[in-house]
Amino acid sequence: MSDEIFHMPLLGDDFPALEVQTTHGPMNIPGDLKGSWFVLFSHPADFTPVCTTEFFAFQKRVAEFDRLGCKLIGMSVDQVFSHIKWVQWIKENLDVQITFPIIAANDDIAKRLGMLHPGKGTNTVRAVFVGDPEGKVRLVLYYPQEIGRNIDEIVRAVEALQVSDEQGAIPAGWPNNELIGDEVIVPPATDEETAEKRLKEHNCFDWWFCHKPLEK
Repeated sequence: MSDEIFHMPLLGDDFPALEVQTTHGPMNIPGDLKGSWFVLFSHPADFTPVCTTEFFAFQKRVAEFDRLGCKLIGMSVDQVFSHIKWVQWIKENLDVQITFPIIAANDDIAKRLGMLHPGKGTNTVRAVFVGDPEGKVRLVLYYPQEIGRNIDEIVRAVEALQVSDEQGAIPAGWPNNELIGDEVIVPPATDEETAEKRLKEHNCFDWWFCHKPLEK
């Protein structure tokens, strides 16, 4: 396999400019999403059990993504008429209307995002890209075809990125961290004077591990 197949945007990179066809019509990504956070996620194929459970779960959490100002976009290398029919099937059989667009990708788009799995034919892996309002890649998750994603973790990650941009680093399991709950971590001191001040200004385990209440 060539390196091109496995290249994917790295954290902090501009999300690759894509002109795509979706179930909601043509889109330019990330251009049409500028000013919004977004989650673009790929799935191996329409009309498959694990993917159906994921789309159901994403749709059930649309309000949570909306609260975060975050748009959802699905994607696979199925043709758009397959996406449309699958969305209809989900509505008719599971009583859930998929309200976000689904990209009908081709192999070139999938390769540009590193989504083609070696040894898995033309099916895309379960990739998740979180982009910020400037179109920068902020988080990437990859799952094998056999493992469905935890959508609550994706919601949590988007919210954590937004809080981190404004307030500080985010601990494990936030907002339910075993040590500091929903508090955020103060950036580490870079000189001795600041290190001493930190101990007086914040809750600290030591000068290099201080935390503060979440600003809500």
